[in-house]
Amino acid sequence: MGLPRARESGRDTPPEFVYSVWALLPDDLAPRLRTVMDGLRSEFGGPRFEPHVTVVGAIALTEDDAVGKFRAACEGLRAYTATVDRVATGTFFYPCVYLLLRPTAEVVETSDHCSAHLGYKRPTRKFRTLLLWF
Repeated sequence: MGLPRARESGRDTPPEFVYSVWALLPDDLAPRLRTVMDGLRSEFGGPRFEPHVTVVGAIALTEDDAVGKFRAACEGLRAYTATVDRVATGTFFYPCVYLLLRPTAEVVETSDHCSAHLGYKRPTRKFRTLLLWF
């Protein structure tokens, strides 16, 4: 997912955008979470987006780098099961409710694998748990 430019390009330098990698939810779960998200948004406001798990957080890359690195990161990946460990709230971009995932080997290894391919560095160890935003 590309977001607004992180850096304007020079004459010979392509522009960078901010990207993140999301894991999409199973078809049977996504509509149920959309309903919950719609209810929260109607009561409290906030942007509309697909329910997802953030695998790799925001990273500035050129479009070509993002596409190439993402394709390389997808090699060998497969769907995995994740379990919600607990519910939390926060204000990372706006007031949110998070479903914190249990950091199983599959969850952590998938994030580490994709992060390594994209060159993403986590700010601190406490951000190892992946989040489902709504």
